[in-house]
Amino acid sequence: MKLAEFNSADPATAADTLRPCIDVTRWVDAVAGARPFTSRDALLSFAAAAADPFTPTEVESAMAHHPRIGERPTAGTAEASMSRSEQAGVDPADAAAAEALARGNRDYEEKFGRVFLIRAAGRTAPEILQALNTRLAHTPAEEDTIVAQQLREIAVLRLEGLITE
Repeated sequence: MKLAEFNSADPATAADTLRPCIDVTRWVDAVAGARPFTSRDALLSFAAAAADPFTPTEVESAMAHHPRIGERPTAGTAEASMSRSEQAGVDPADAAAAEALARGNRDYEEKFGRVFLIRAAGRTAPEILQALNTRLAHTPAEEDTIVAQQLREIAVLRLEGLITE
């Protein structure tokens, strides 16, 4: 969608455009409500600022929509399509990487009680696995901070892919 279209869209359409980036109502409402933006950079800058910080409740809600790393969502939604694209660096045919990620996901979920989340776009399976193994040594408080940051990065990256000048 072009920035001019986003700026002139009715509020419901603007919100529907934003929601696949991250389904956090406060963020969606803030970004949609701040229109019109003078440039794509202004939009992305505002969106990043509006996402900082996400509350623990917002993080928990947003996490409900994220698949495990290495598991490609099959739904036909915009969010599922974005997730599949973001995980392009994780080759499902690489059995060793898939098993290591599955094992790491289980360990992470056992320790932290949620799926492992990372901005996967632009990262290879070995890079993701290294980050997963590093993050397993974190405390829950350290991990909460990192997960919120990863969600912010994902939201802005997705928005960047949706809106053009």
